[in-house]
Amino acid sequence: MSDIKLNISIKEENNILFKRCIRKLLESTFIVGDKDEKLYAFISRESNRQDISDYLRMIGFDVLVDTNVKIAMLKTHEADEDAVGLKRANIVTFTTEQYHLLLVLWEVYLENLGYNEENVVMRGDLIDKIKAYEVDIGSRKLSAAMELFKQYNLIDFDVKDKTEDAIVTLYPSLQFGWDVAQFQTVSAEYMKDGGLQEEQEGSEEEEDEK
Repeated sequence: MSDIKLNISIKEENNILFKRCIRKLLESTFIVGDKDEKLYAFISRESNRQDISDYLRMIGFDVLVDTNVKIAMLKTHEADEDAVGLKRANIVTFTTEQYHLLLVLWEVYLENLGYNEENVVMRGDLIDKIKAYEVDIGSRKLSAAMELFKQYNLIDFDVKDKTEDAIVTLYPSLQFGWDVAQFQTVSAEYMKDGGLQEEQEGSEEEEDEK
């Protein structure tokens, strides 16, 4: 592996934004334009993104900026993806219940696209949707999962508001909140269960027609 060299120069007026972007990425993985406008505006500029990328490279990370959905995401630097001894600090392994919930949240996000400037859902409606998809998750596990998703800037909500009218904001970062291998396993199980149910319903309809 070649030597790592760091040669960046941050203007004094940009010092705070540079540091905040670095810390936000390491803390929450994502910077969401709809939530942190100043940080996203800073990191989305090519020169600033390159400086941040060079800095993160020193510890084995890089940053991906997607201007289509206005997010910046911390990721493992491609040169260090298979490096032994480097903990993948920004990778969280969700439980099966949390992945099922994540699928529901993503489905709701897609359903709401284009209707309002913000992509939001009321807590009560979200719980109804969770029940409709037959996701088996208790109230405590639901609260823990929602707080975890909030921590990583996948969603946002007022943790003190437990009413059915509480607003949950859904961010486009939801589409990146997957560990690919685990997502494939969970989604395959989910689709299999759904497929079996549809097959059974189809067989019942055929019997009725006979």
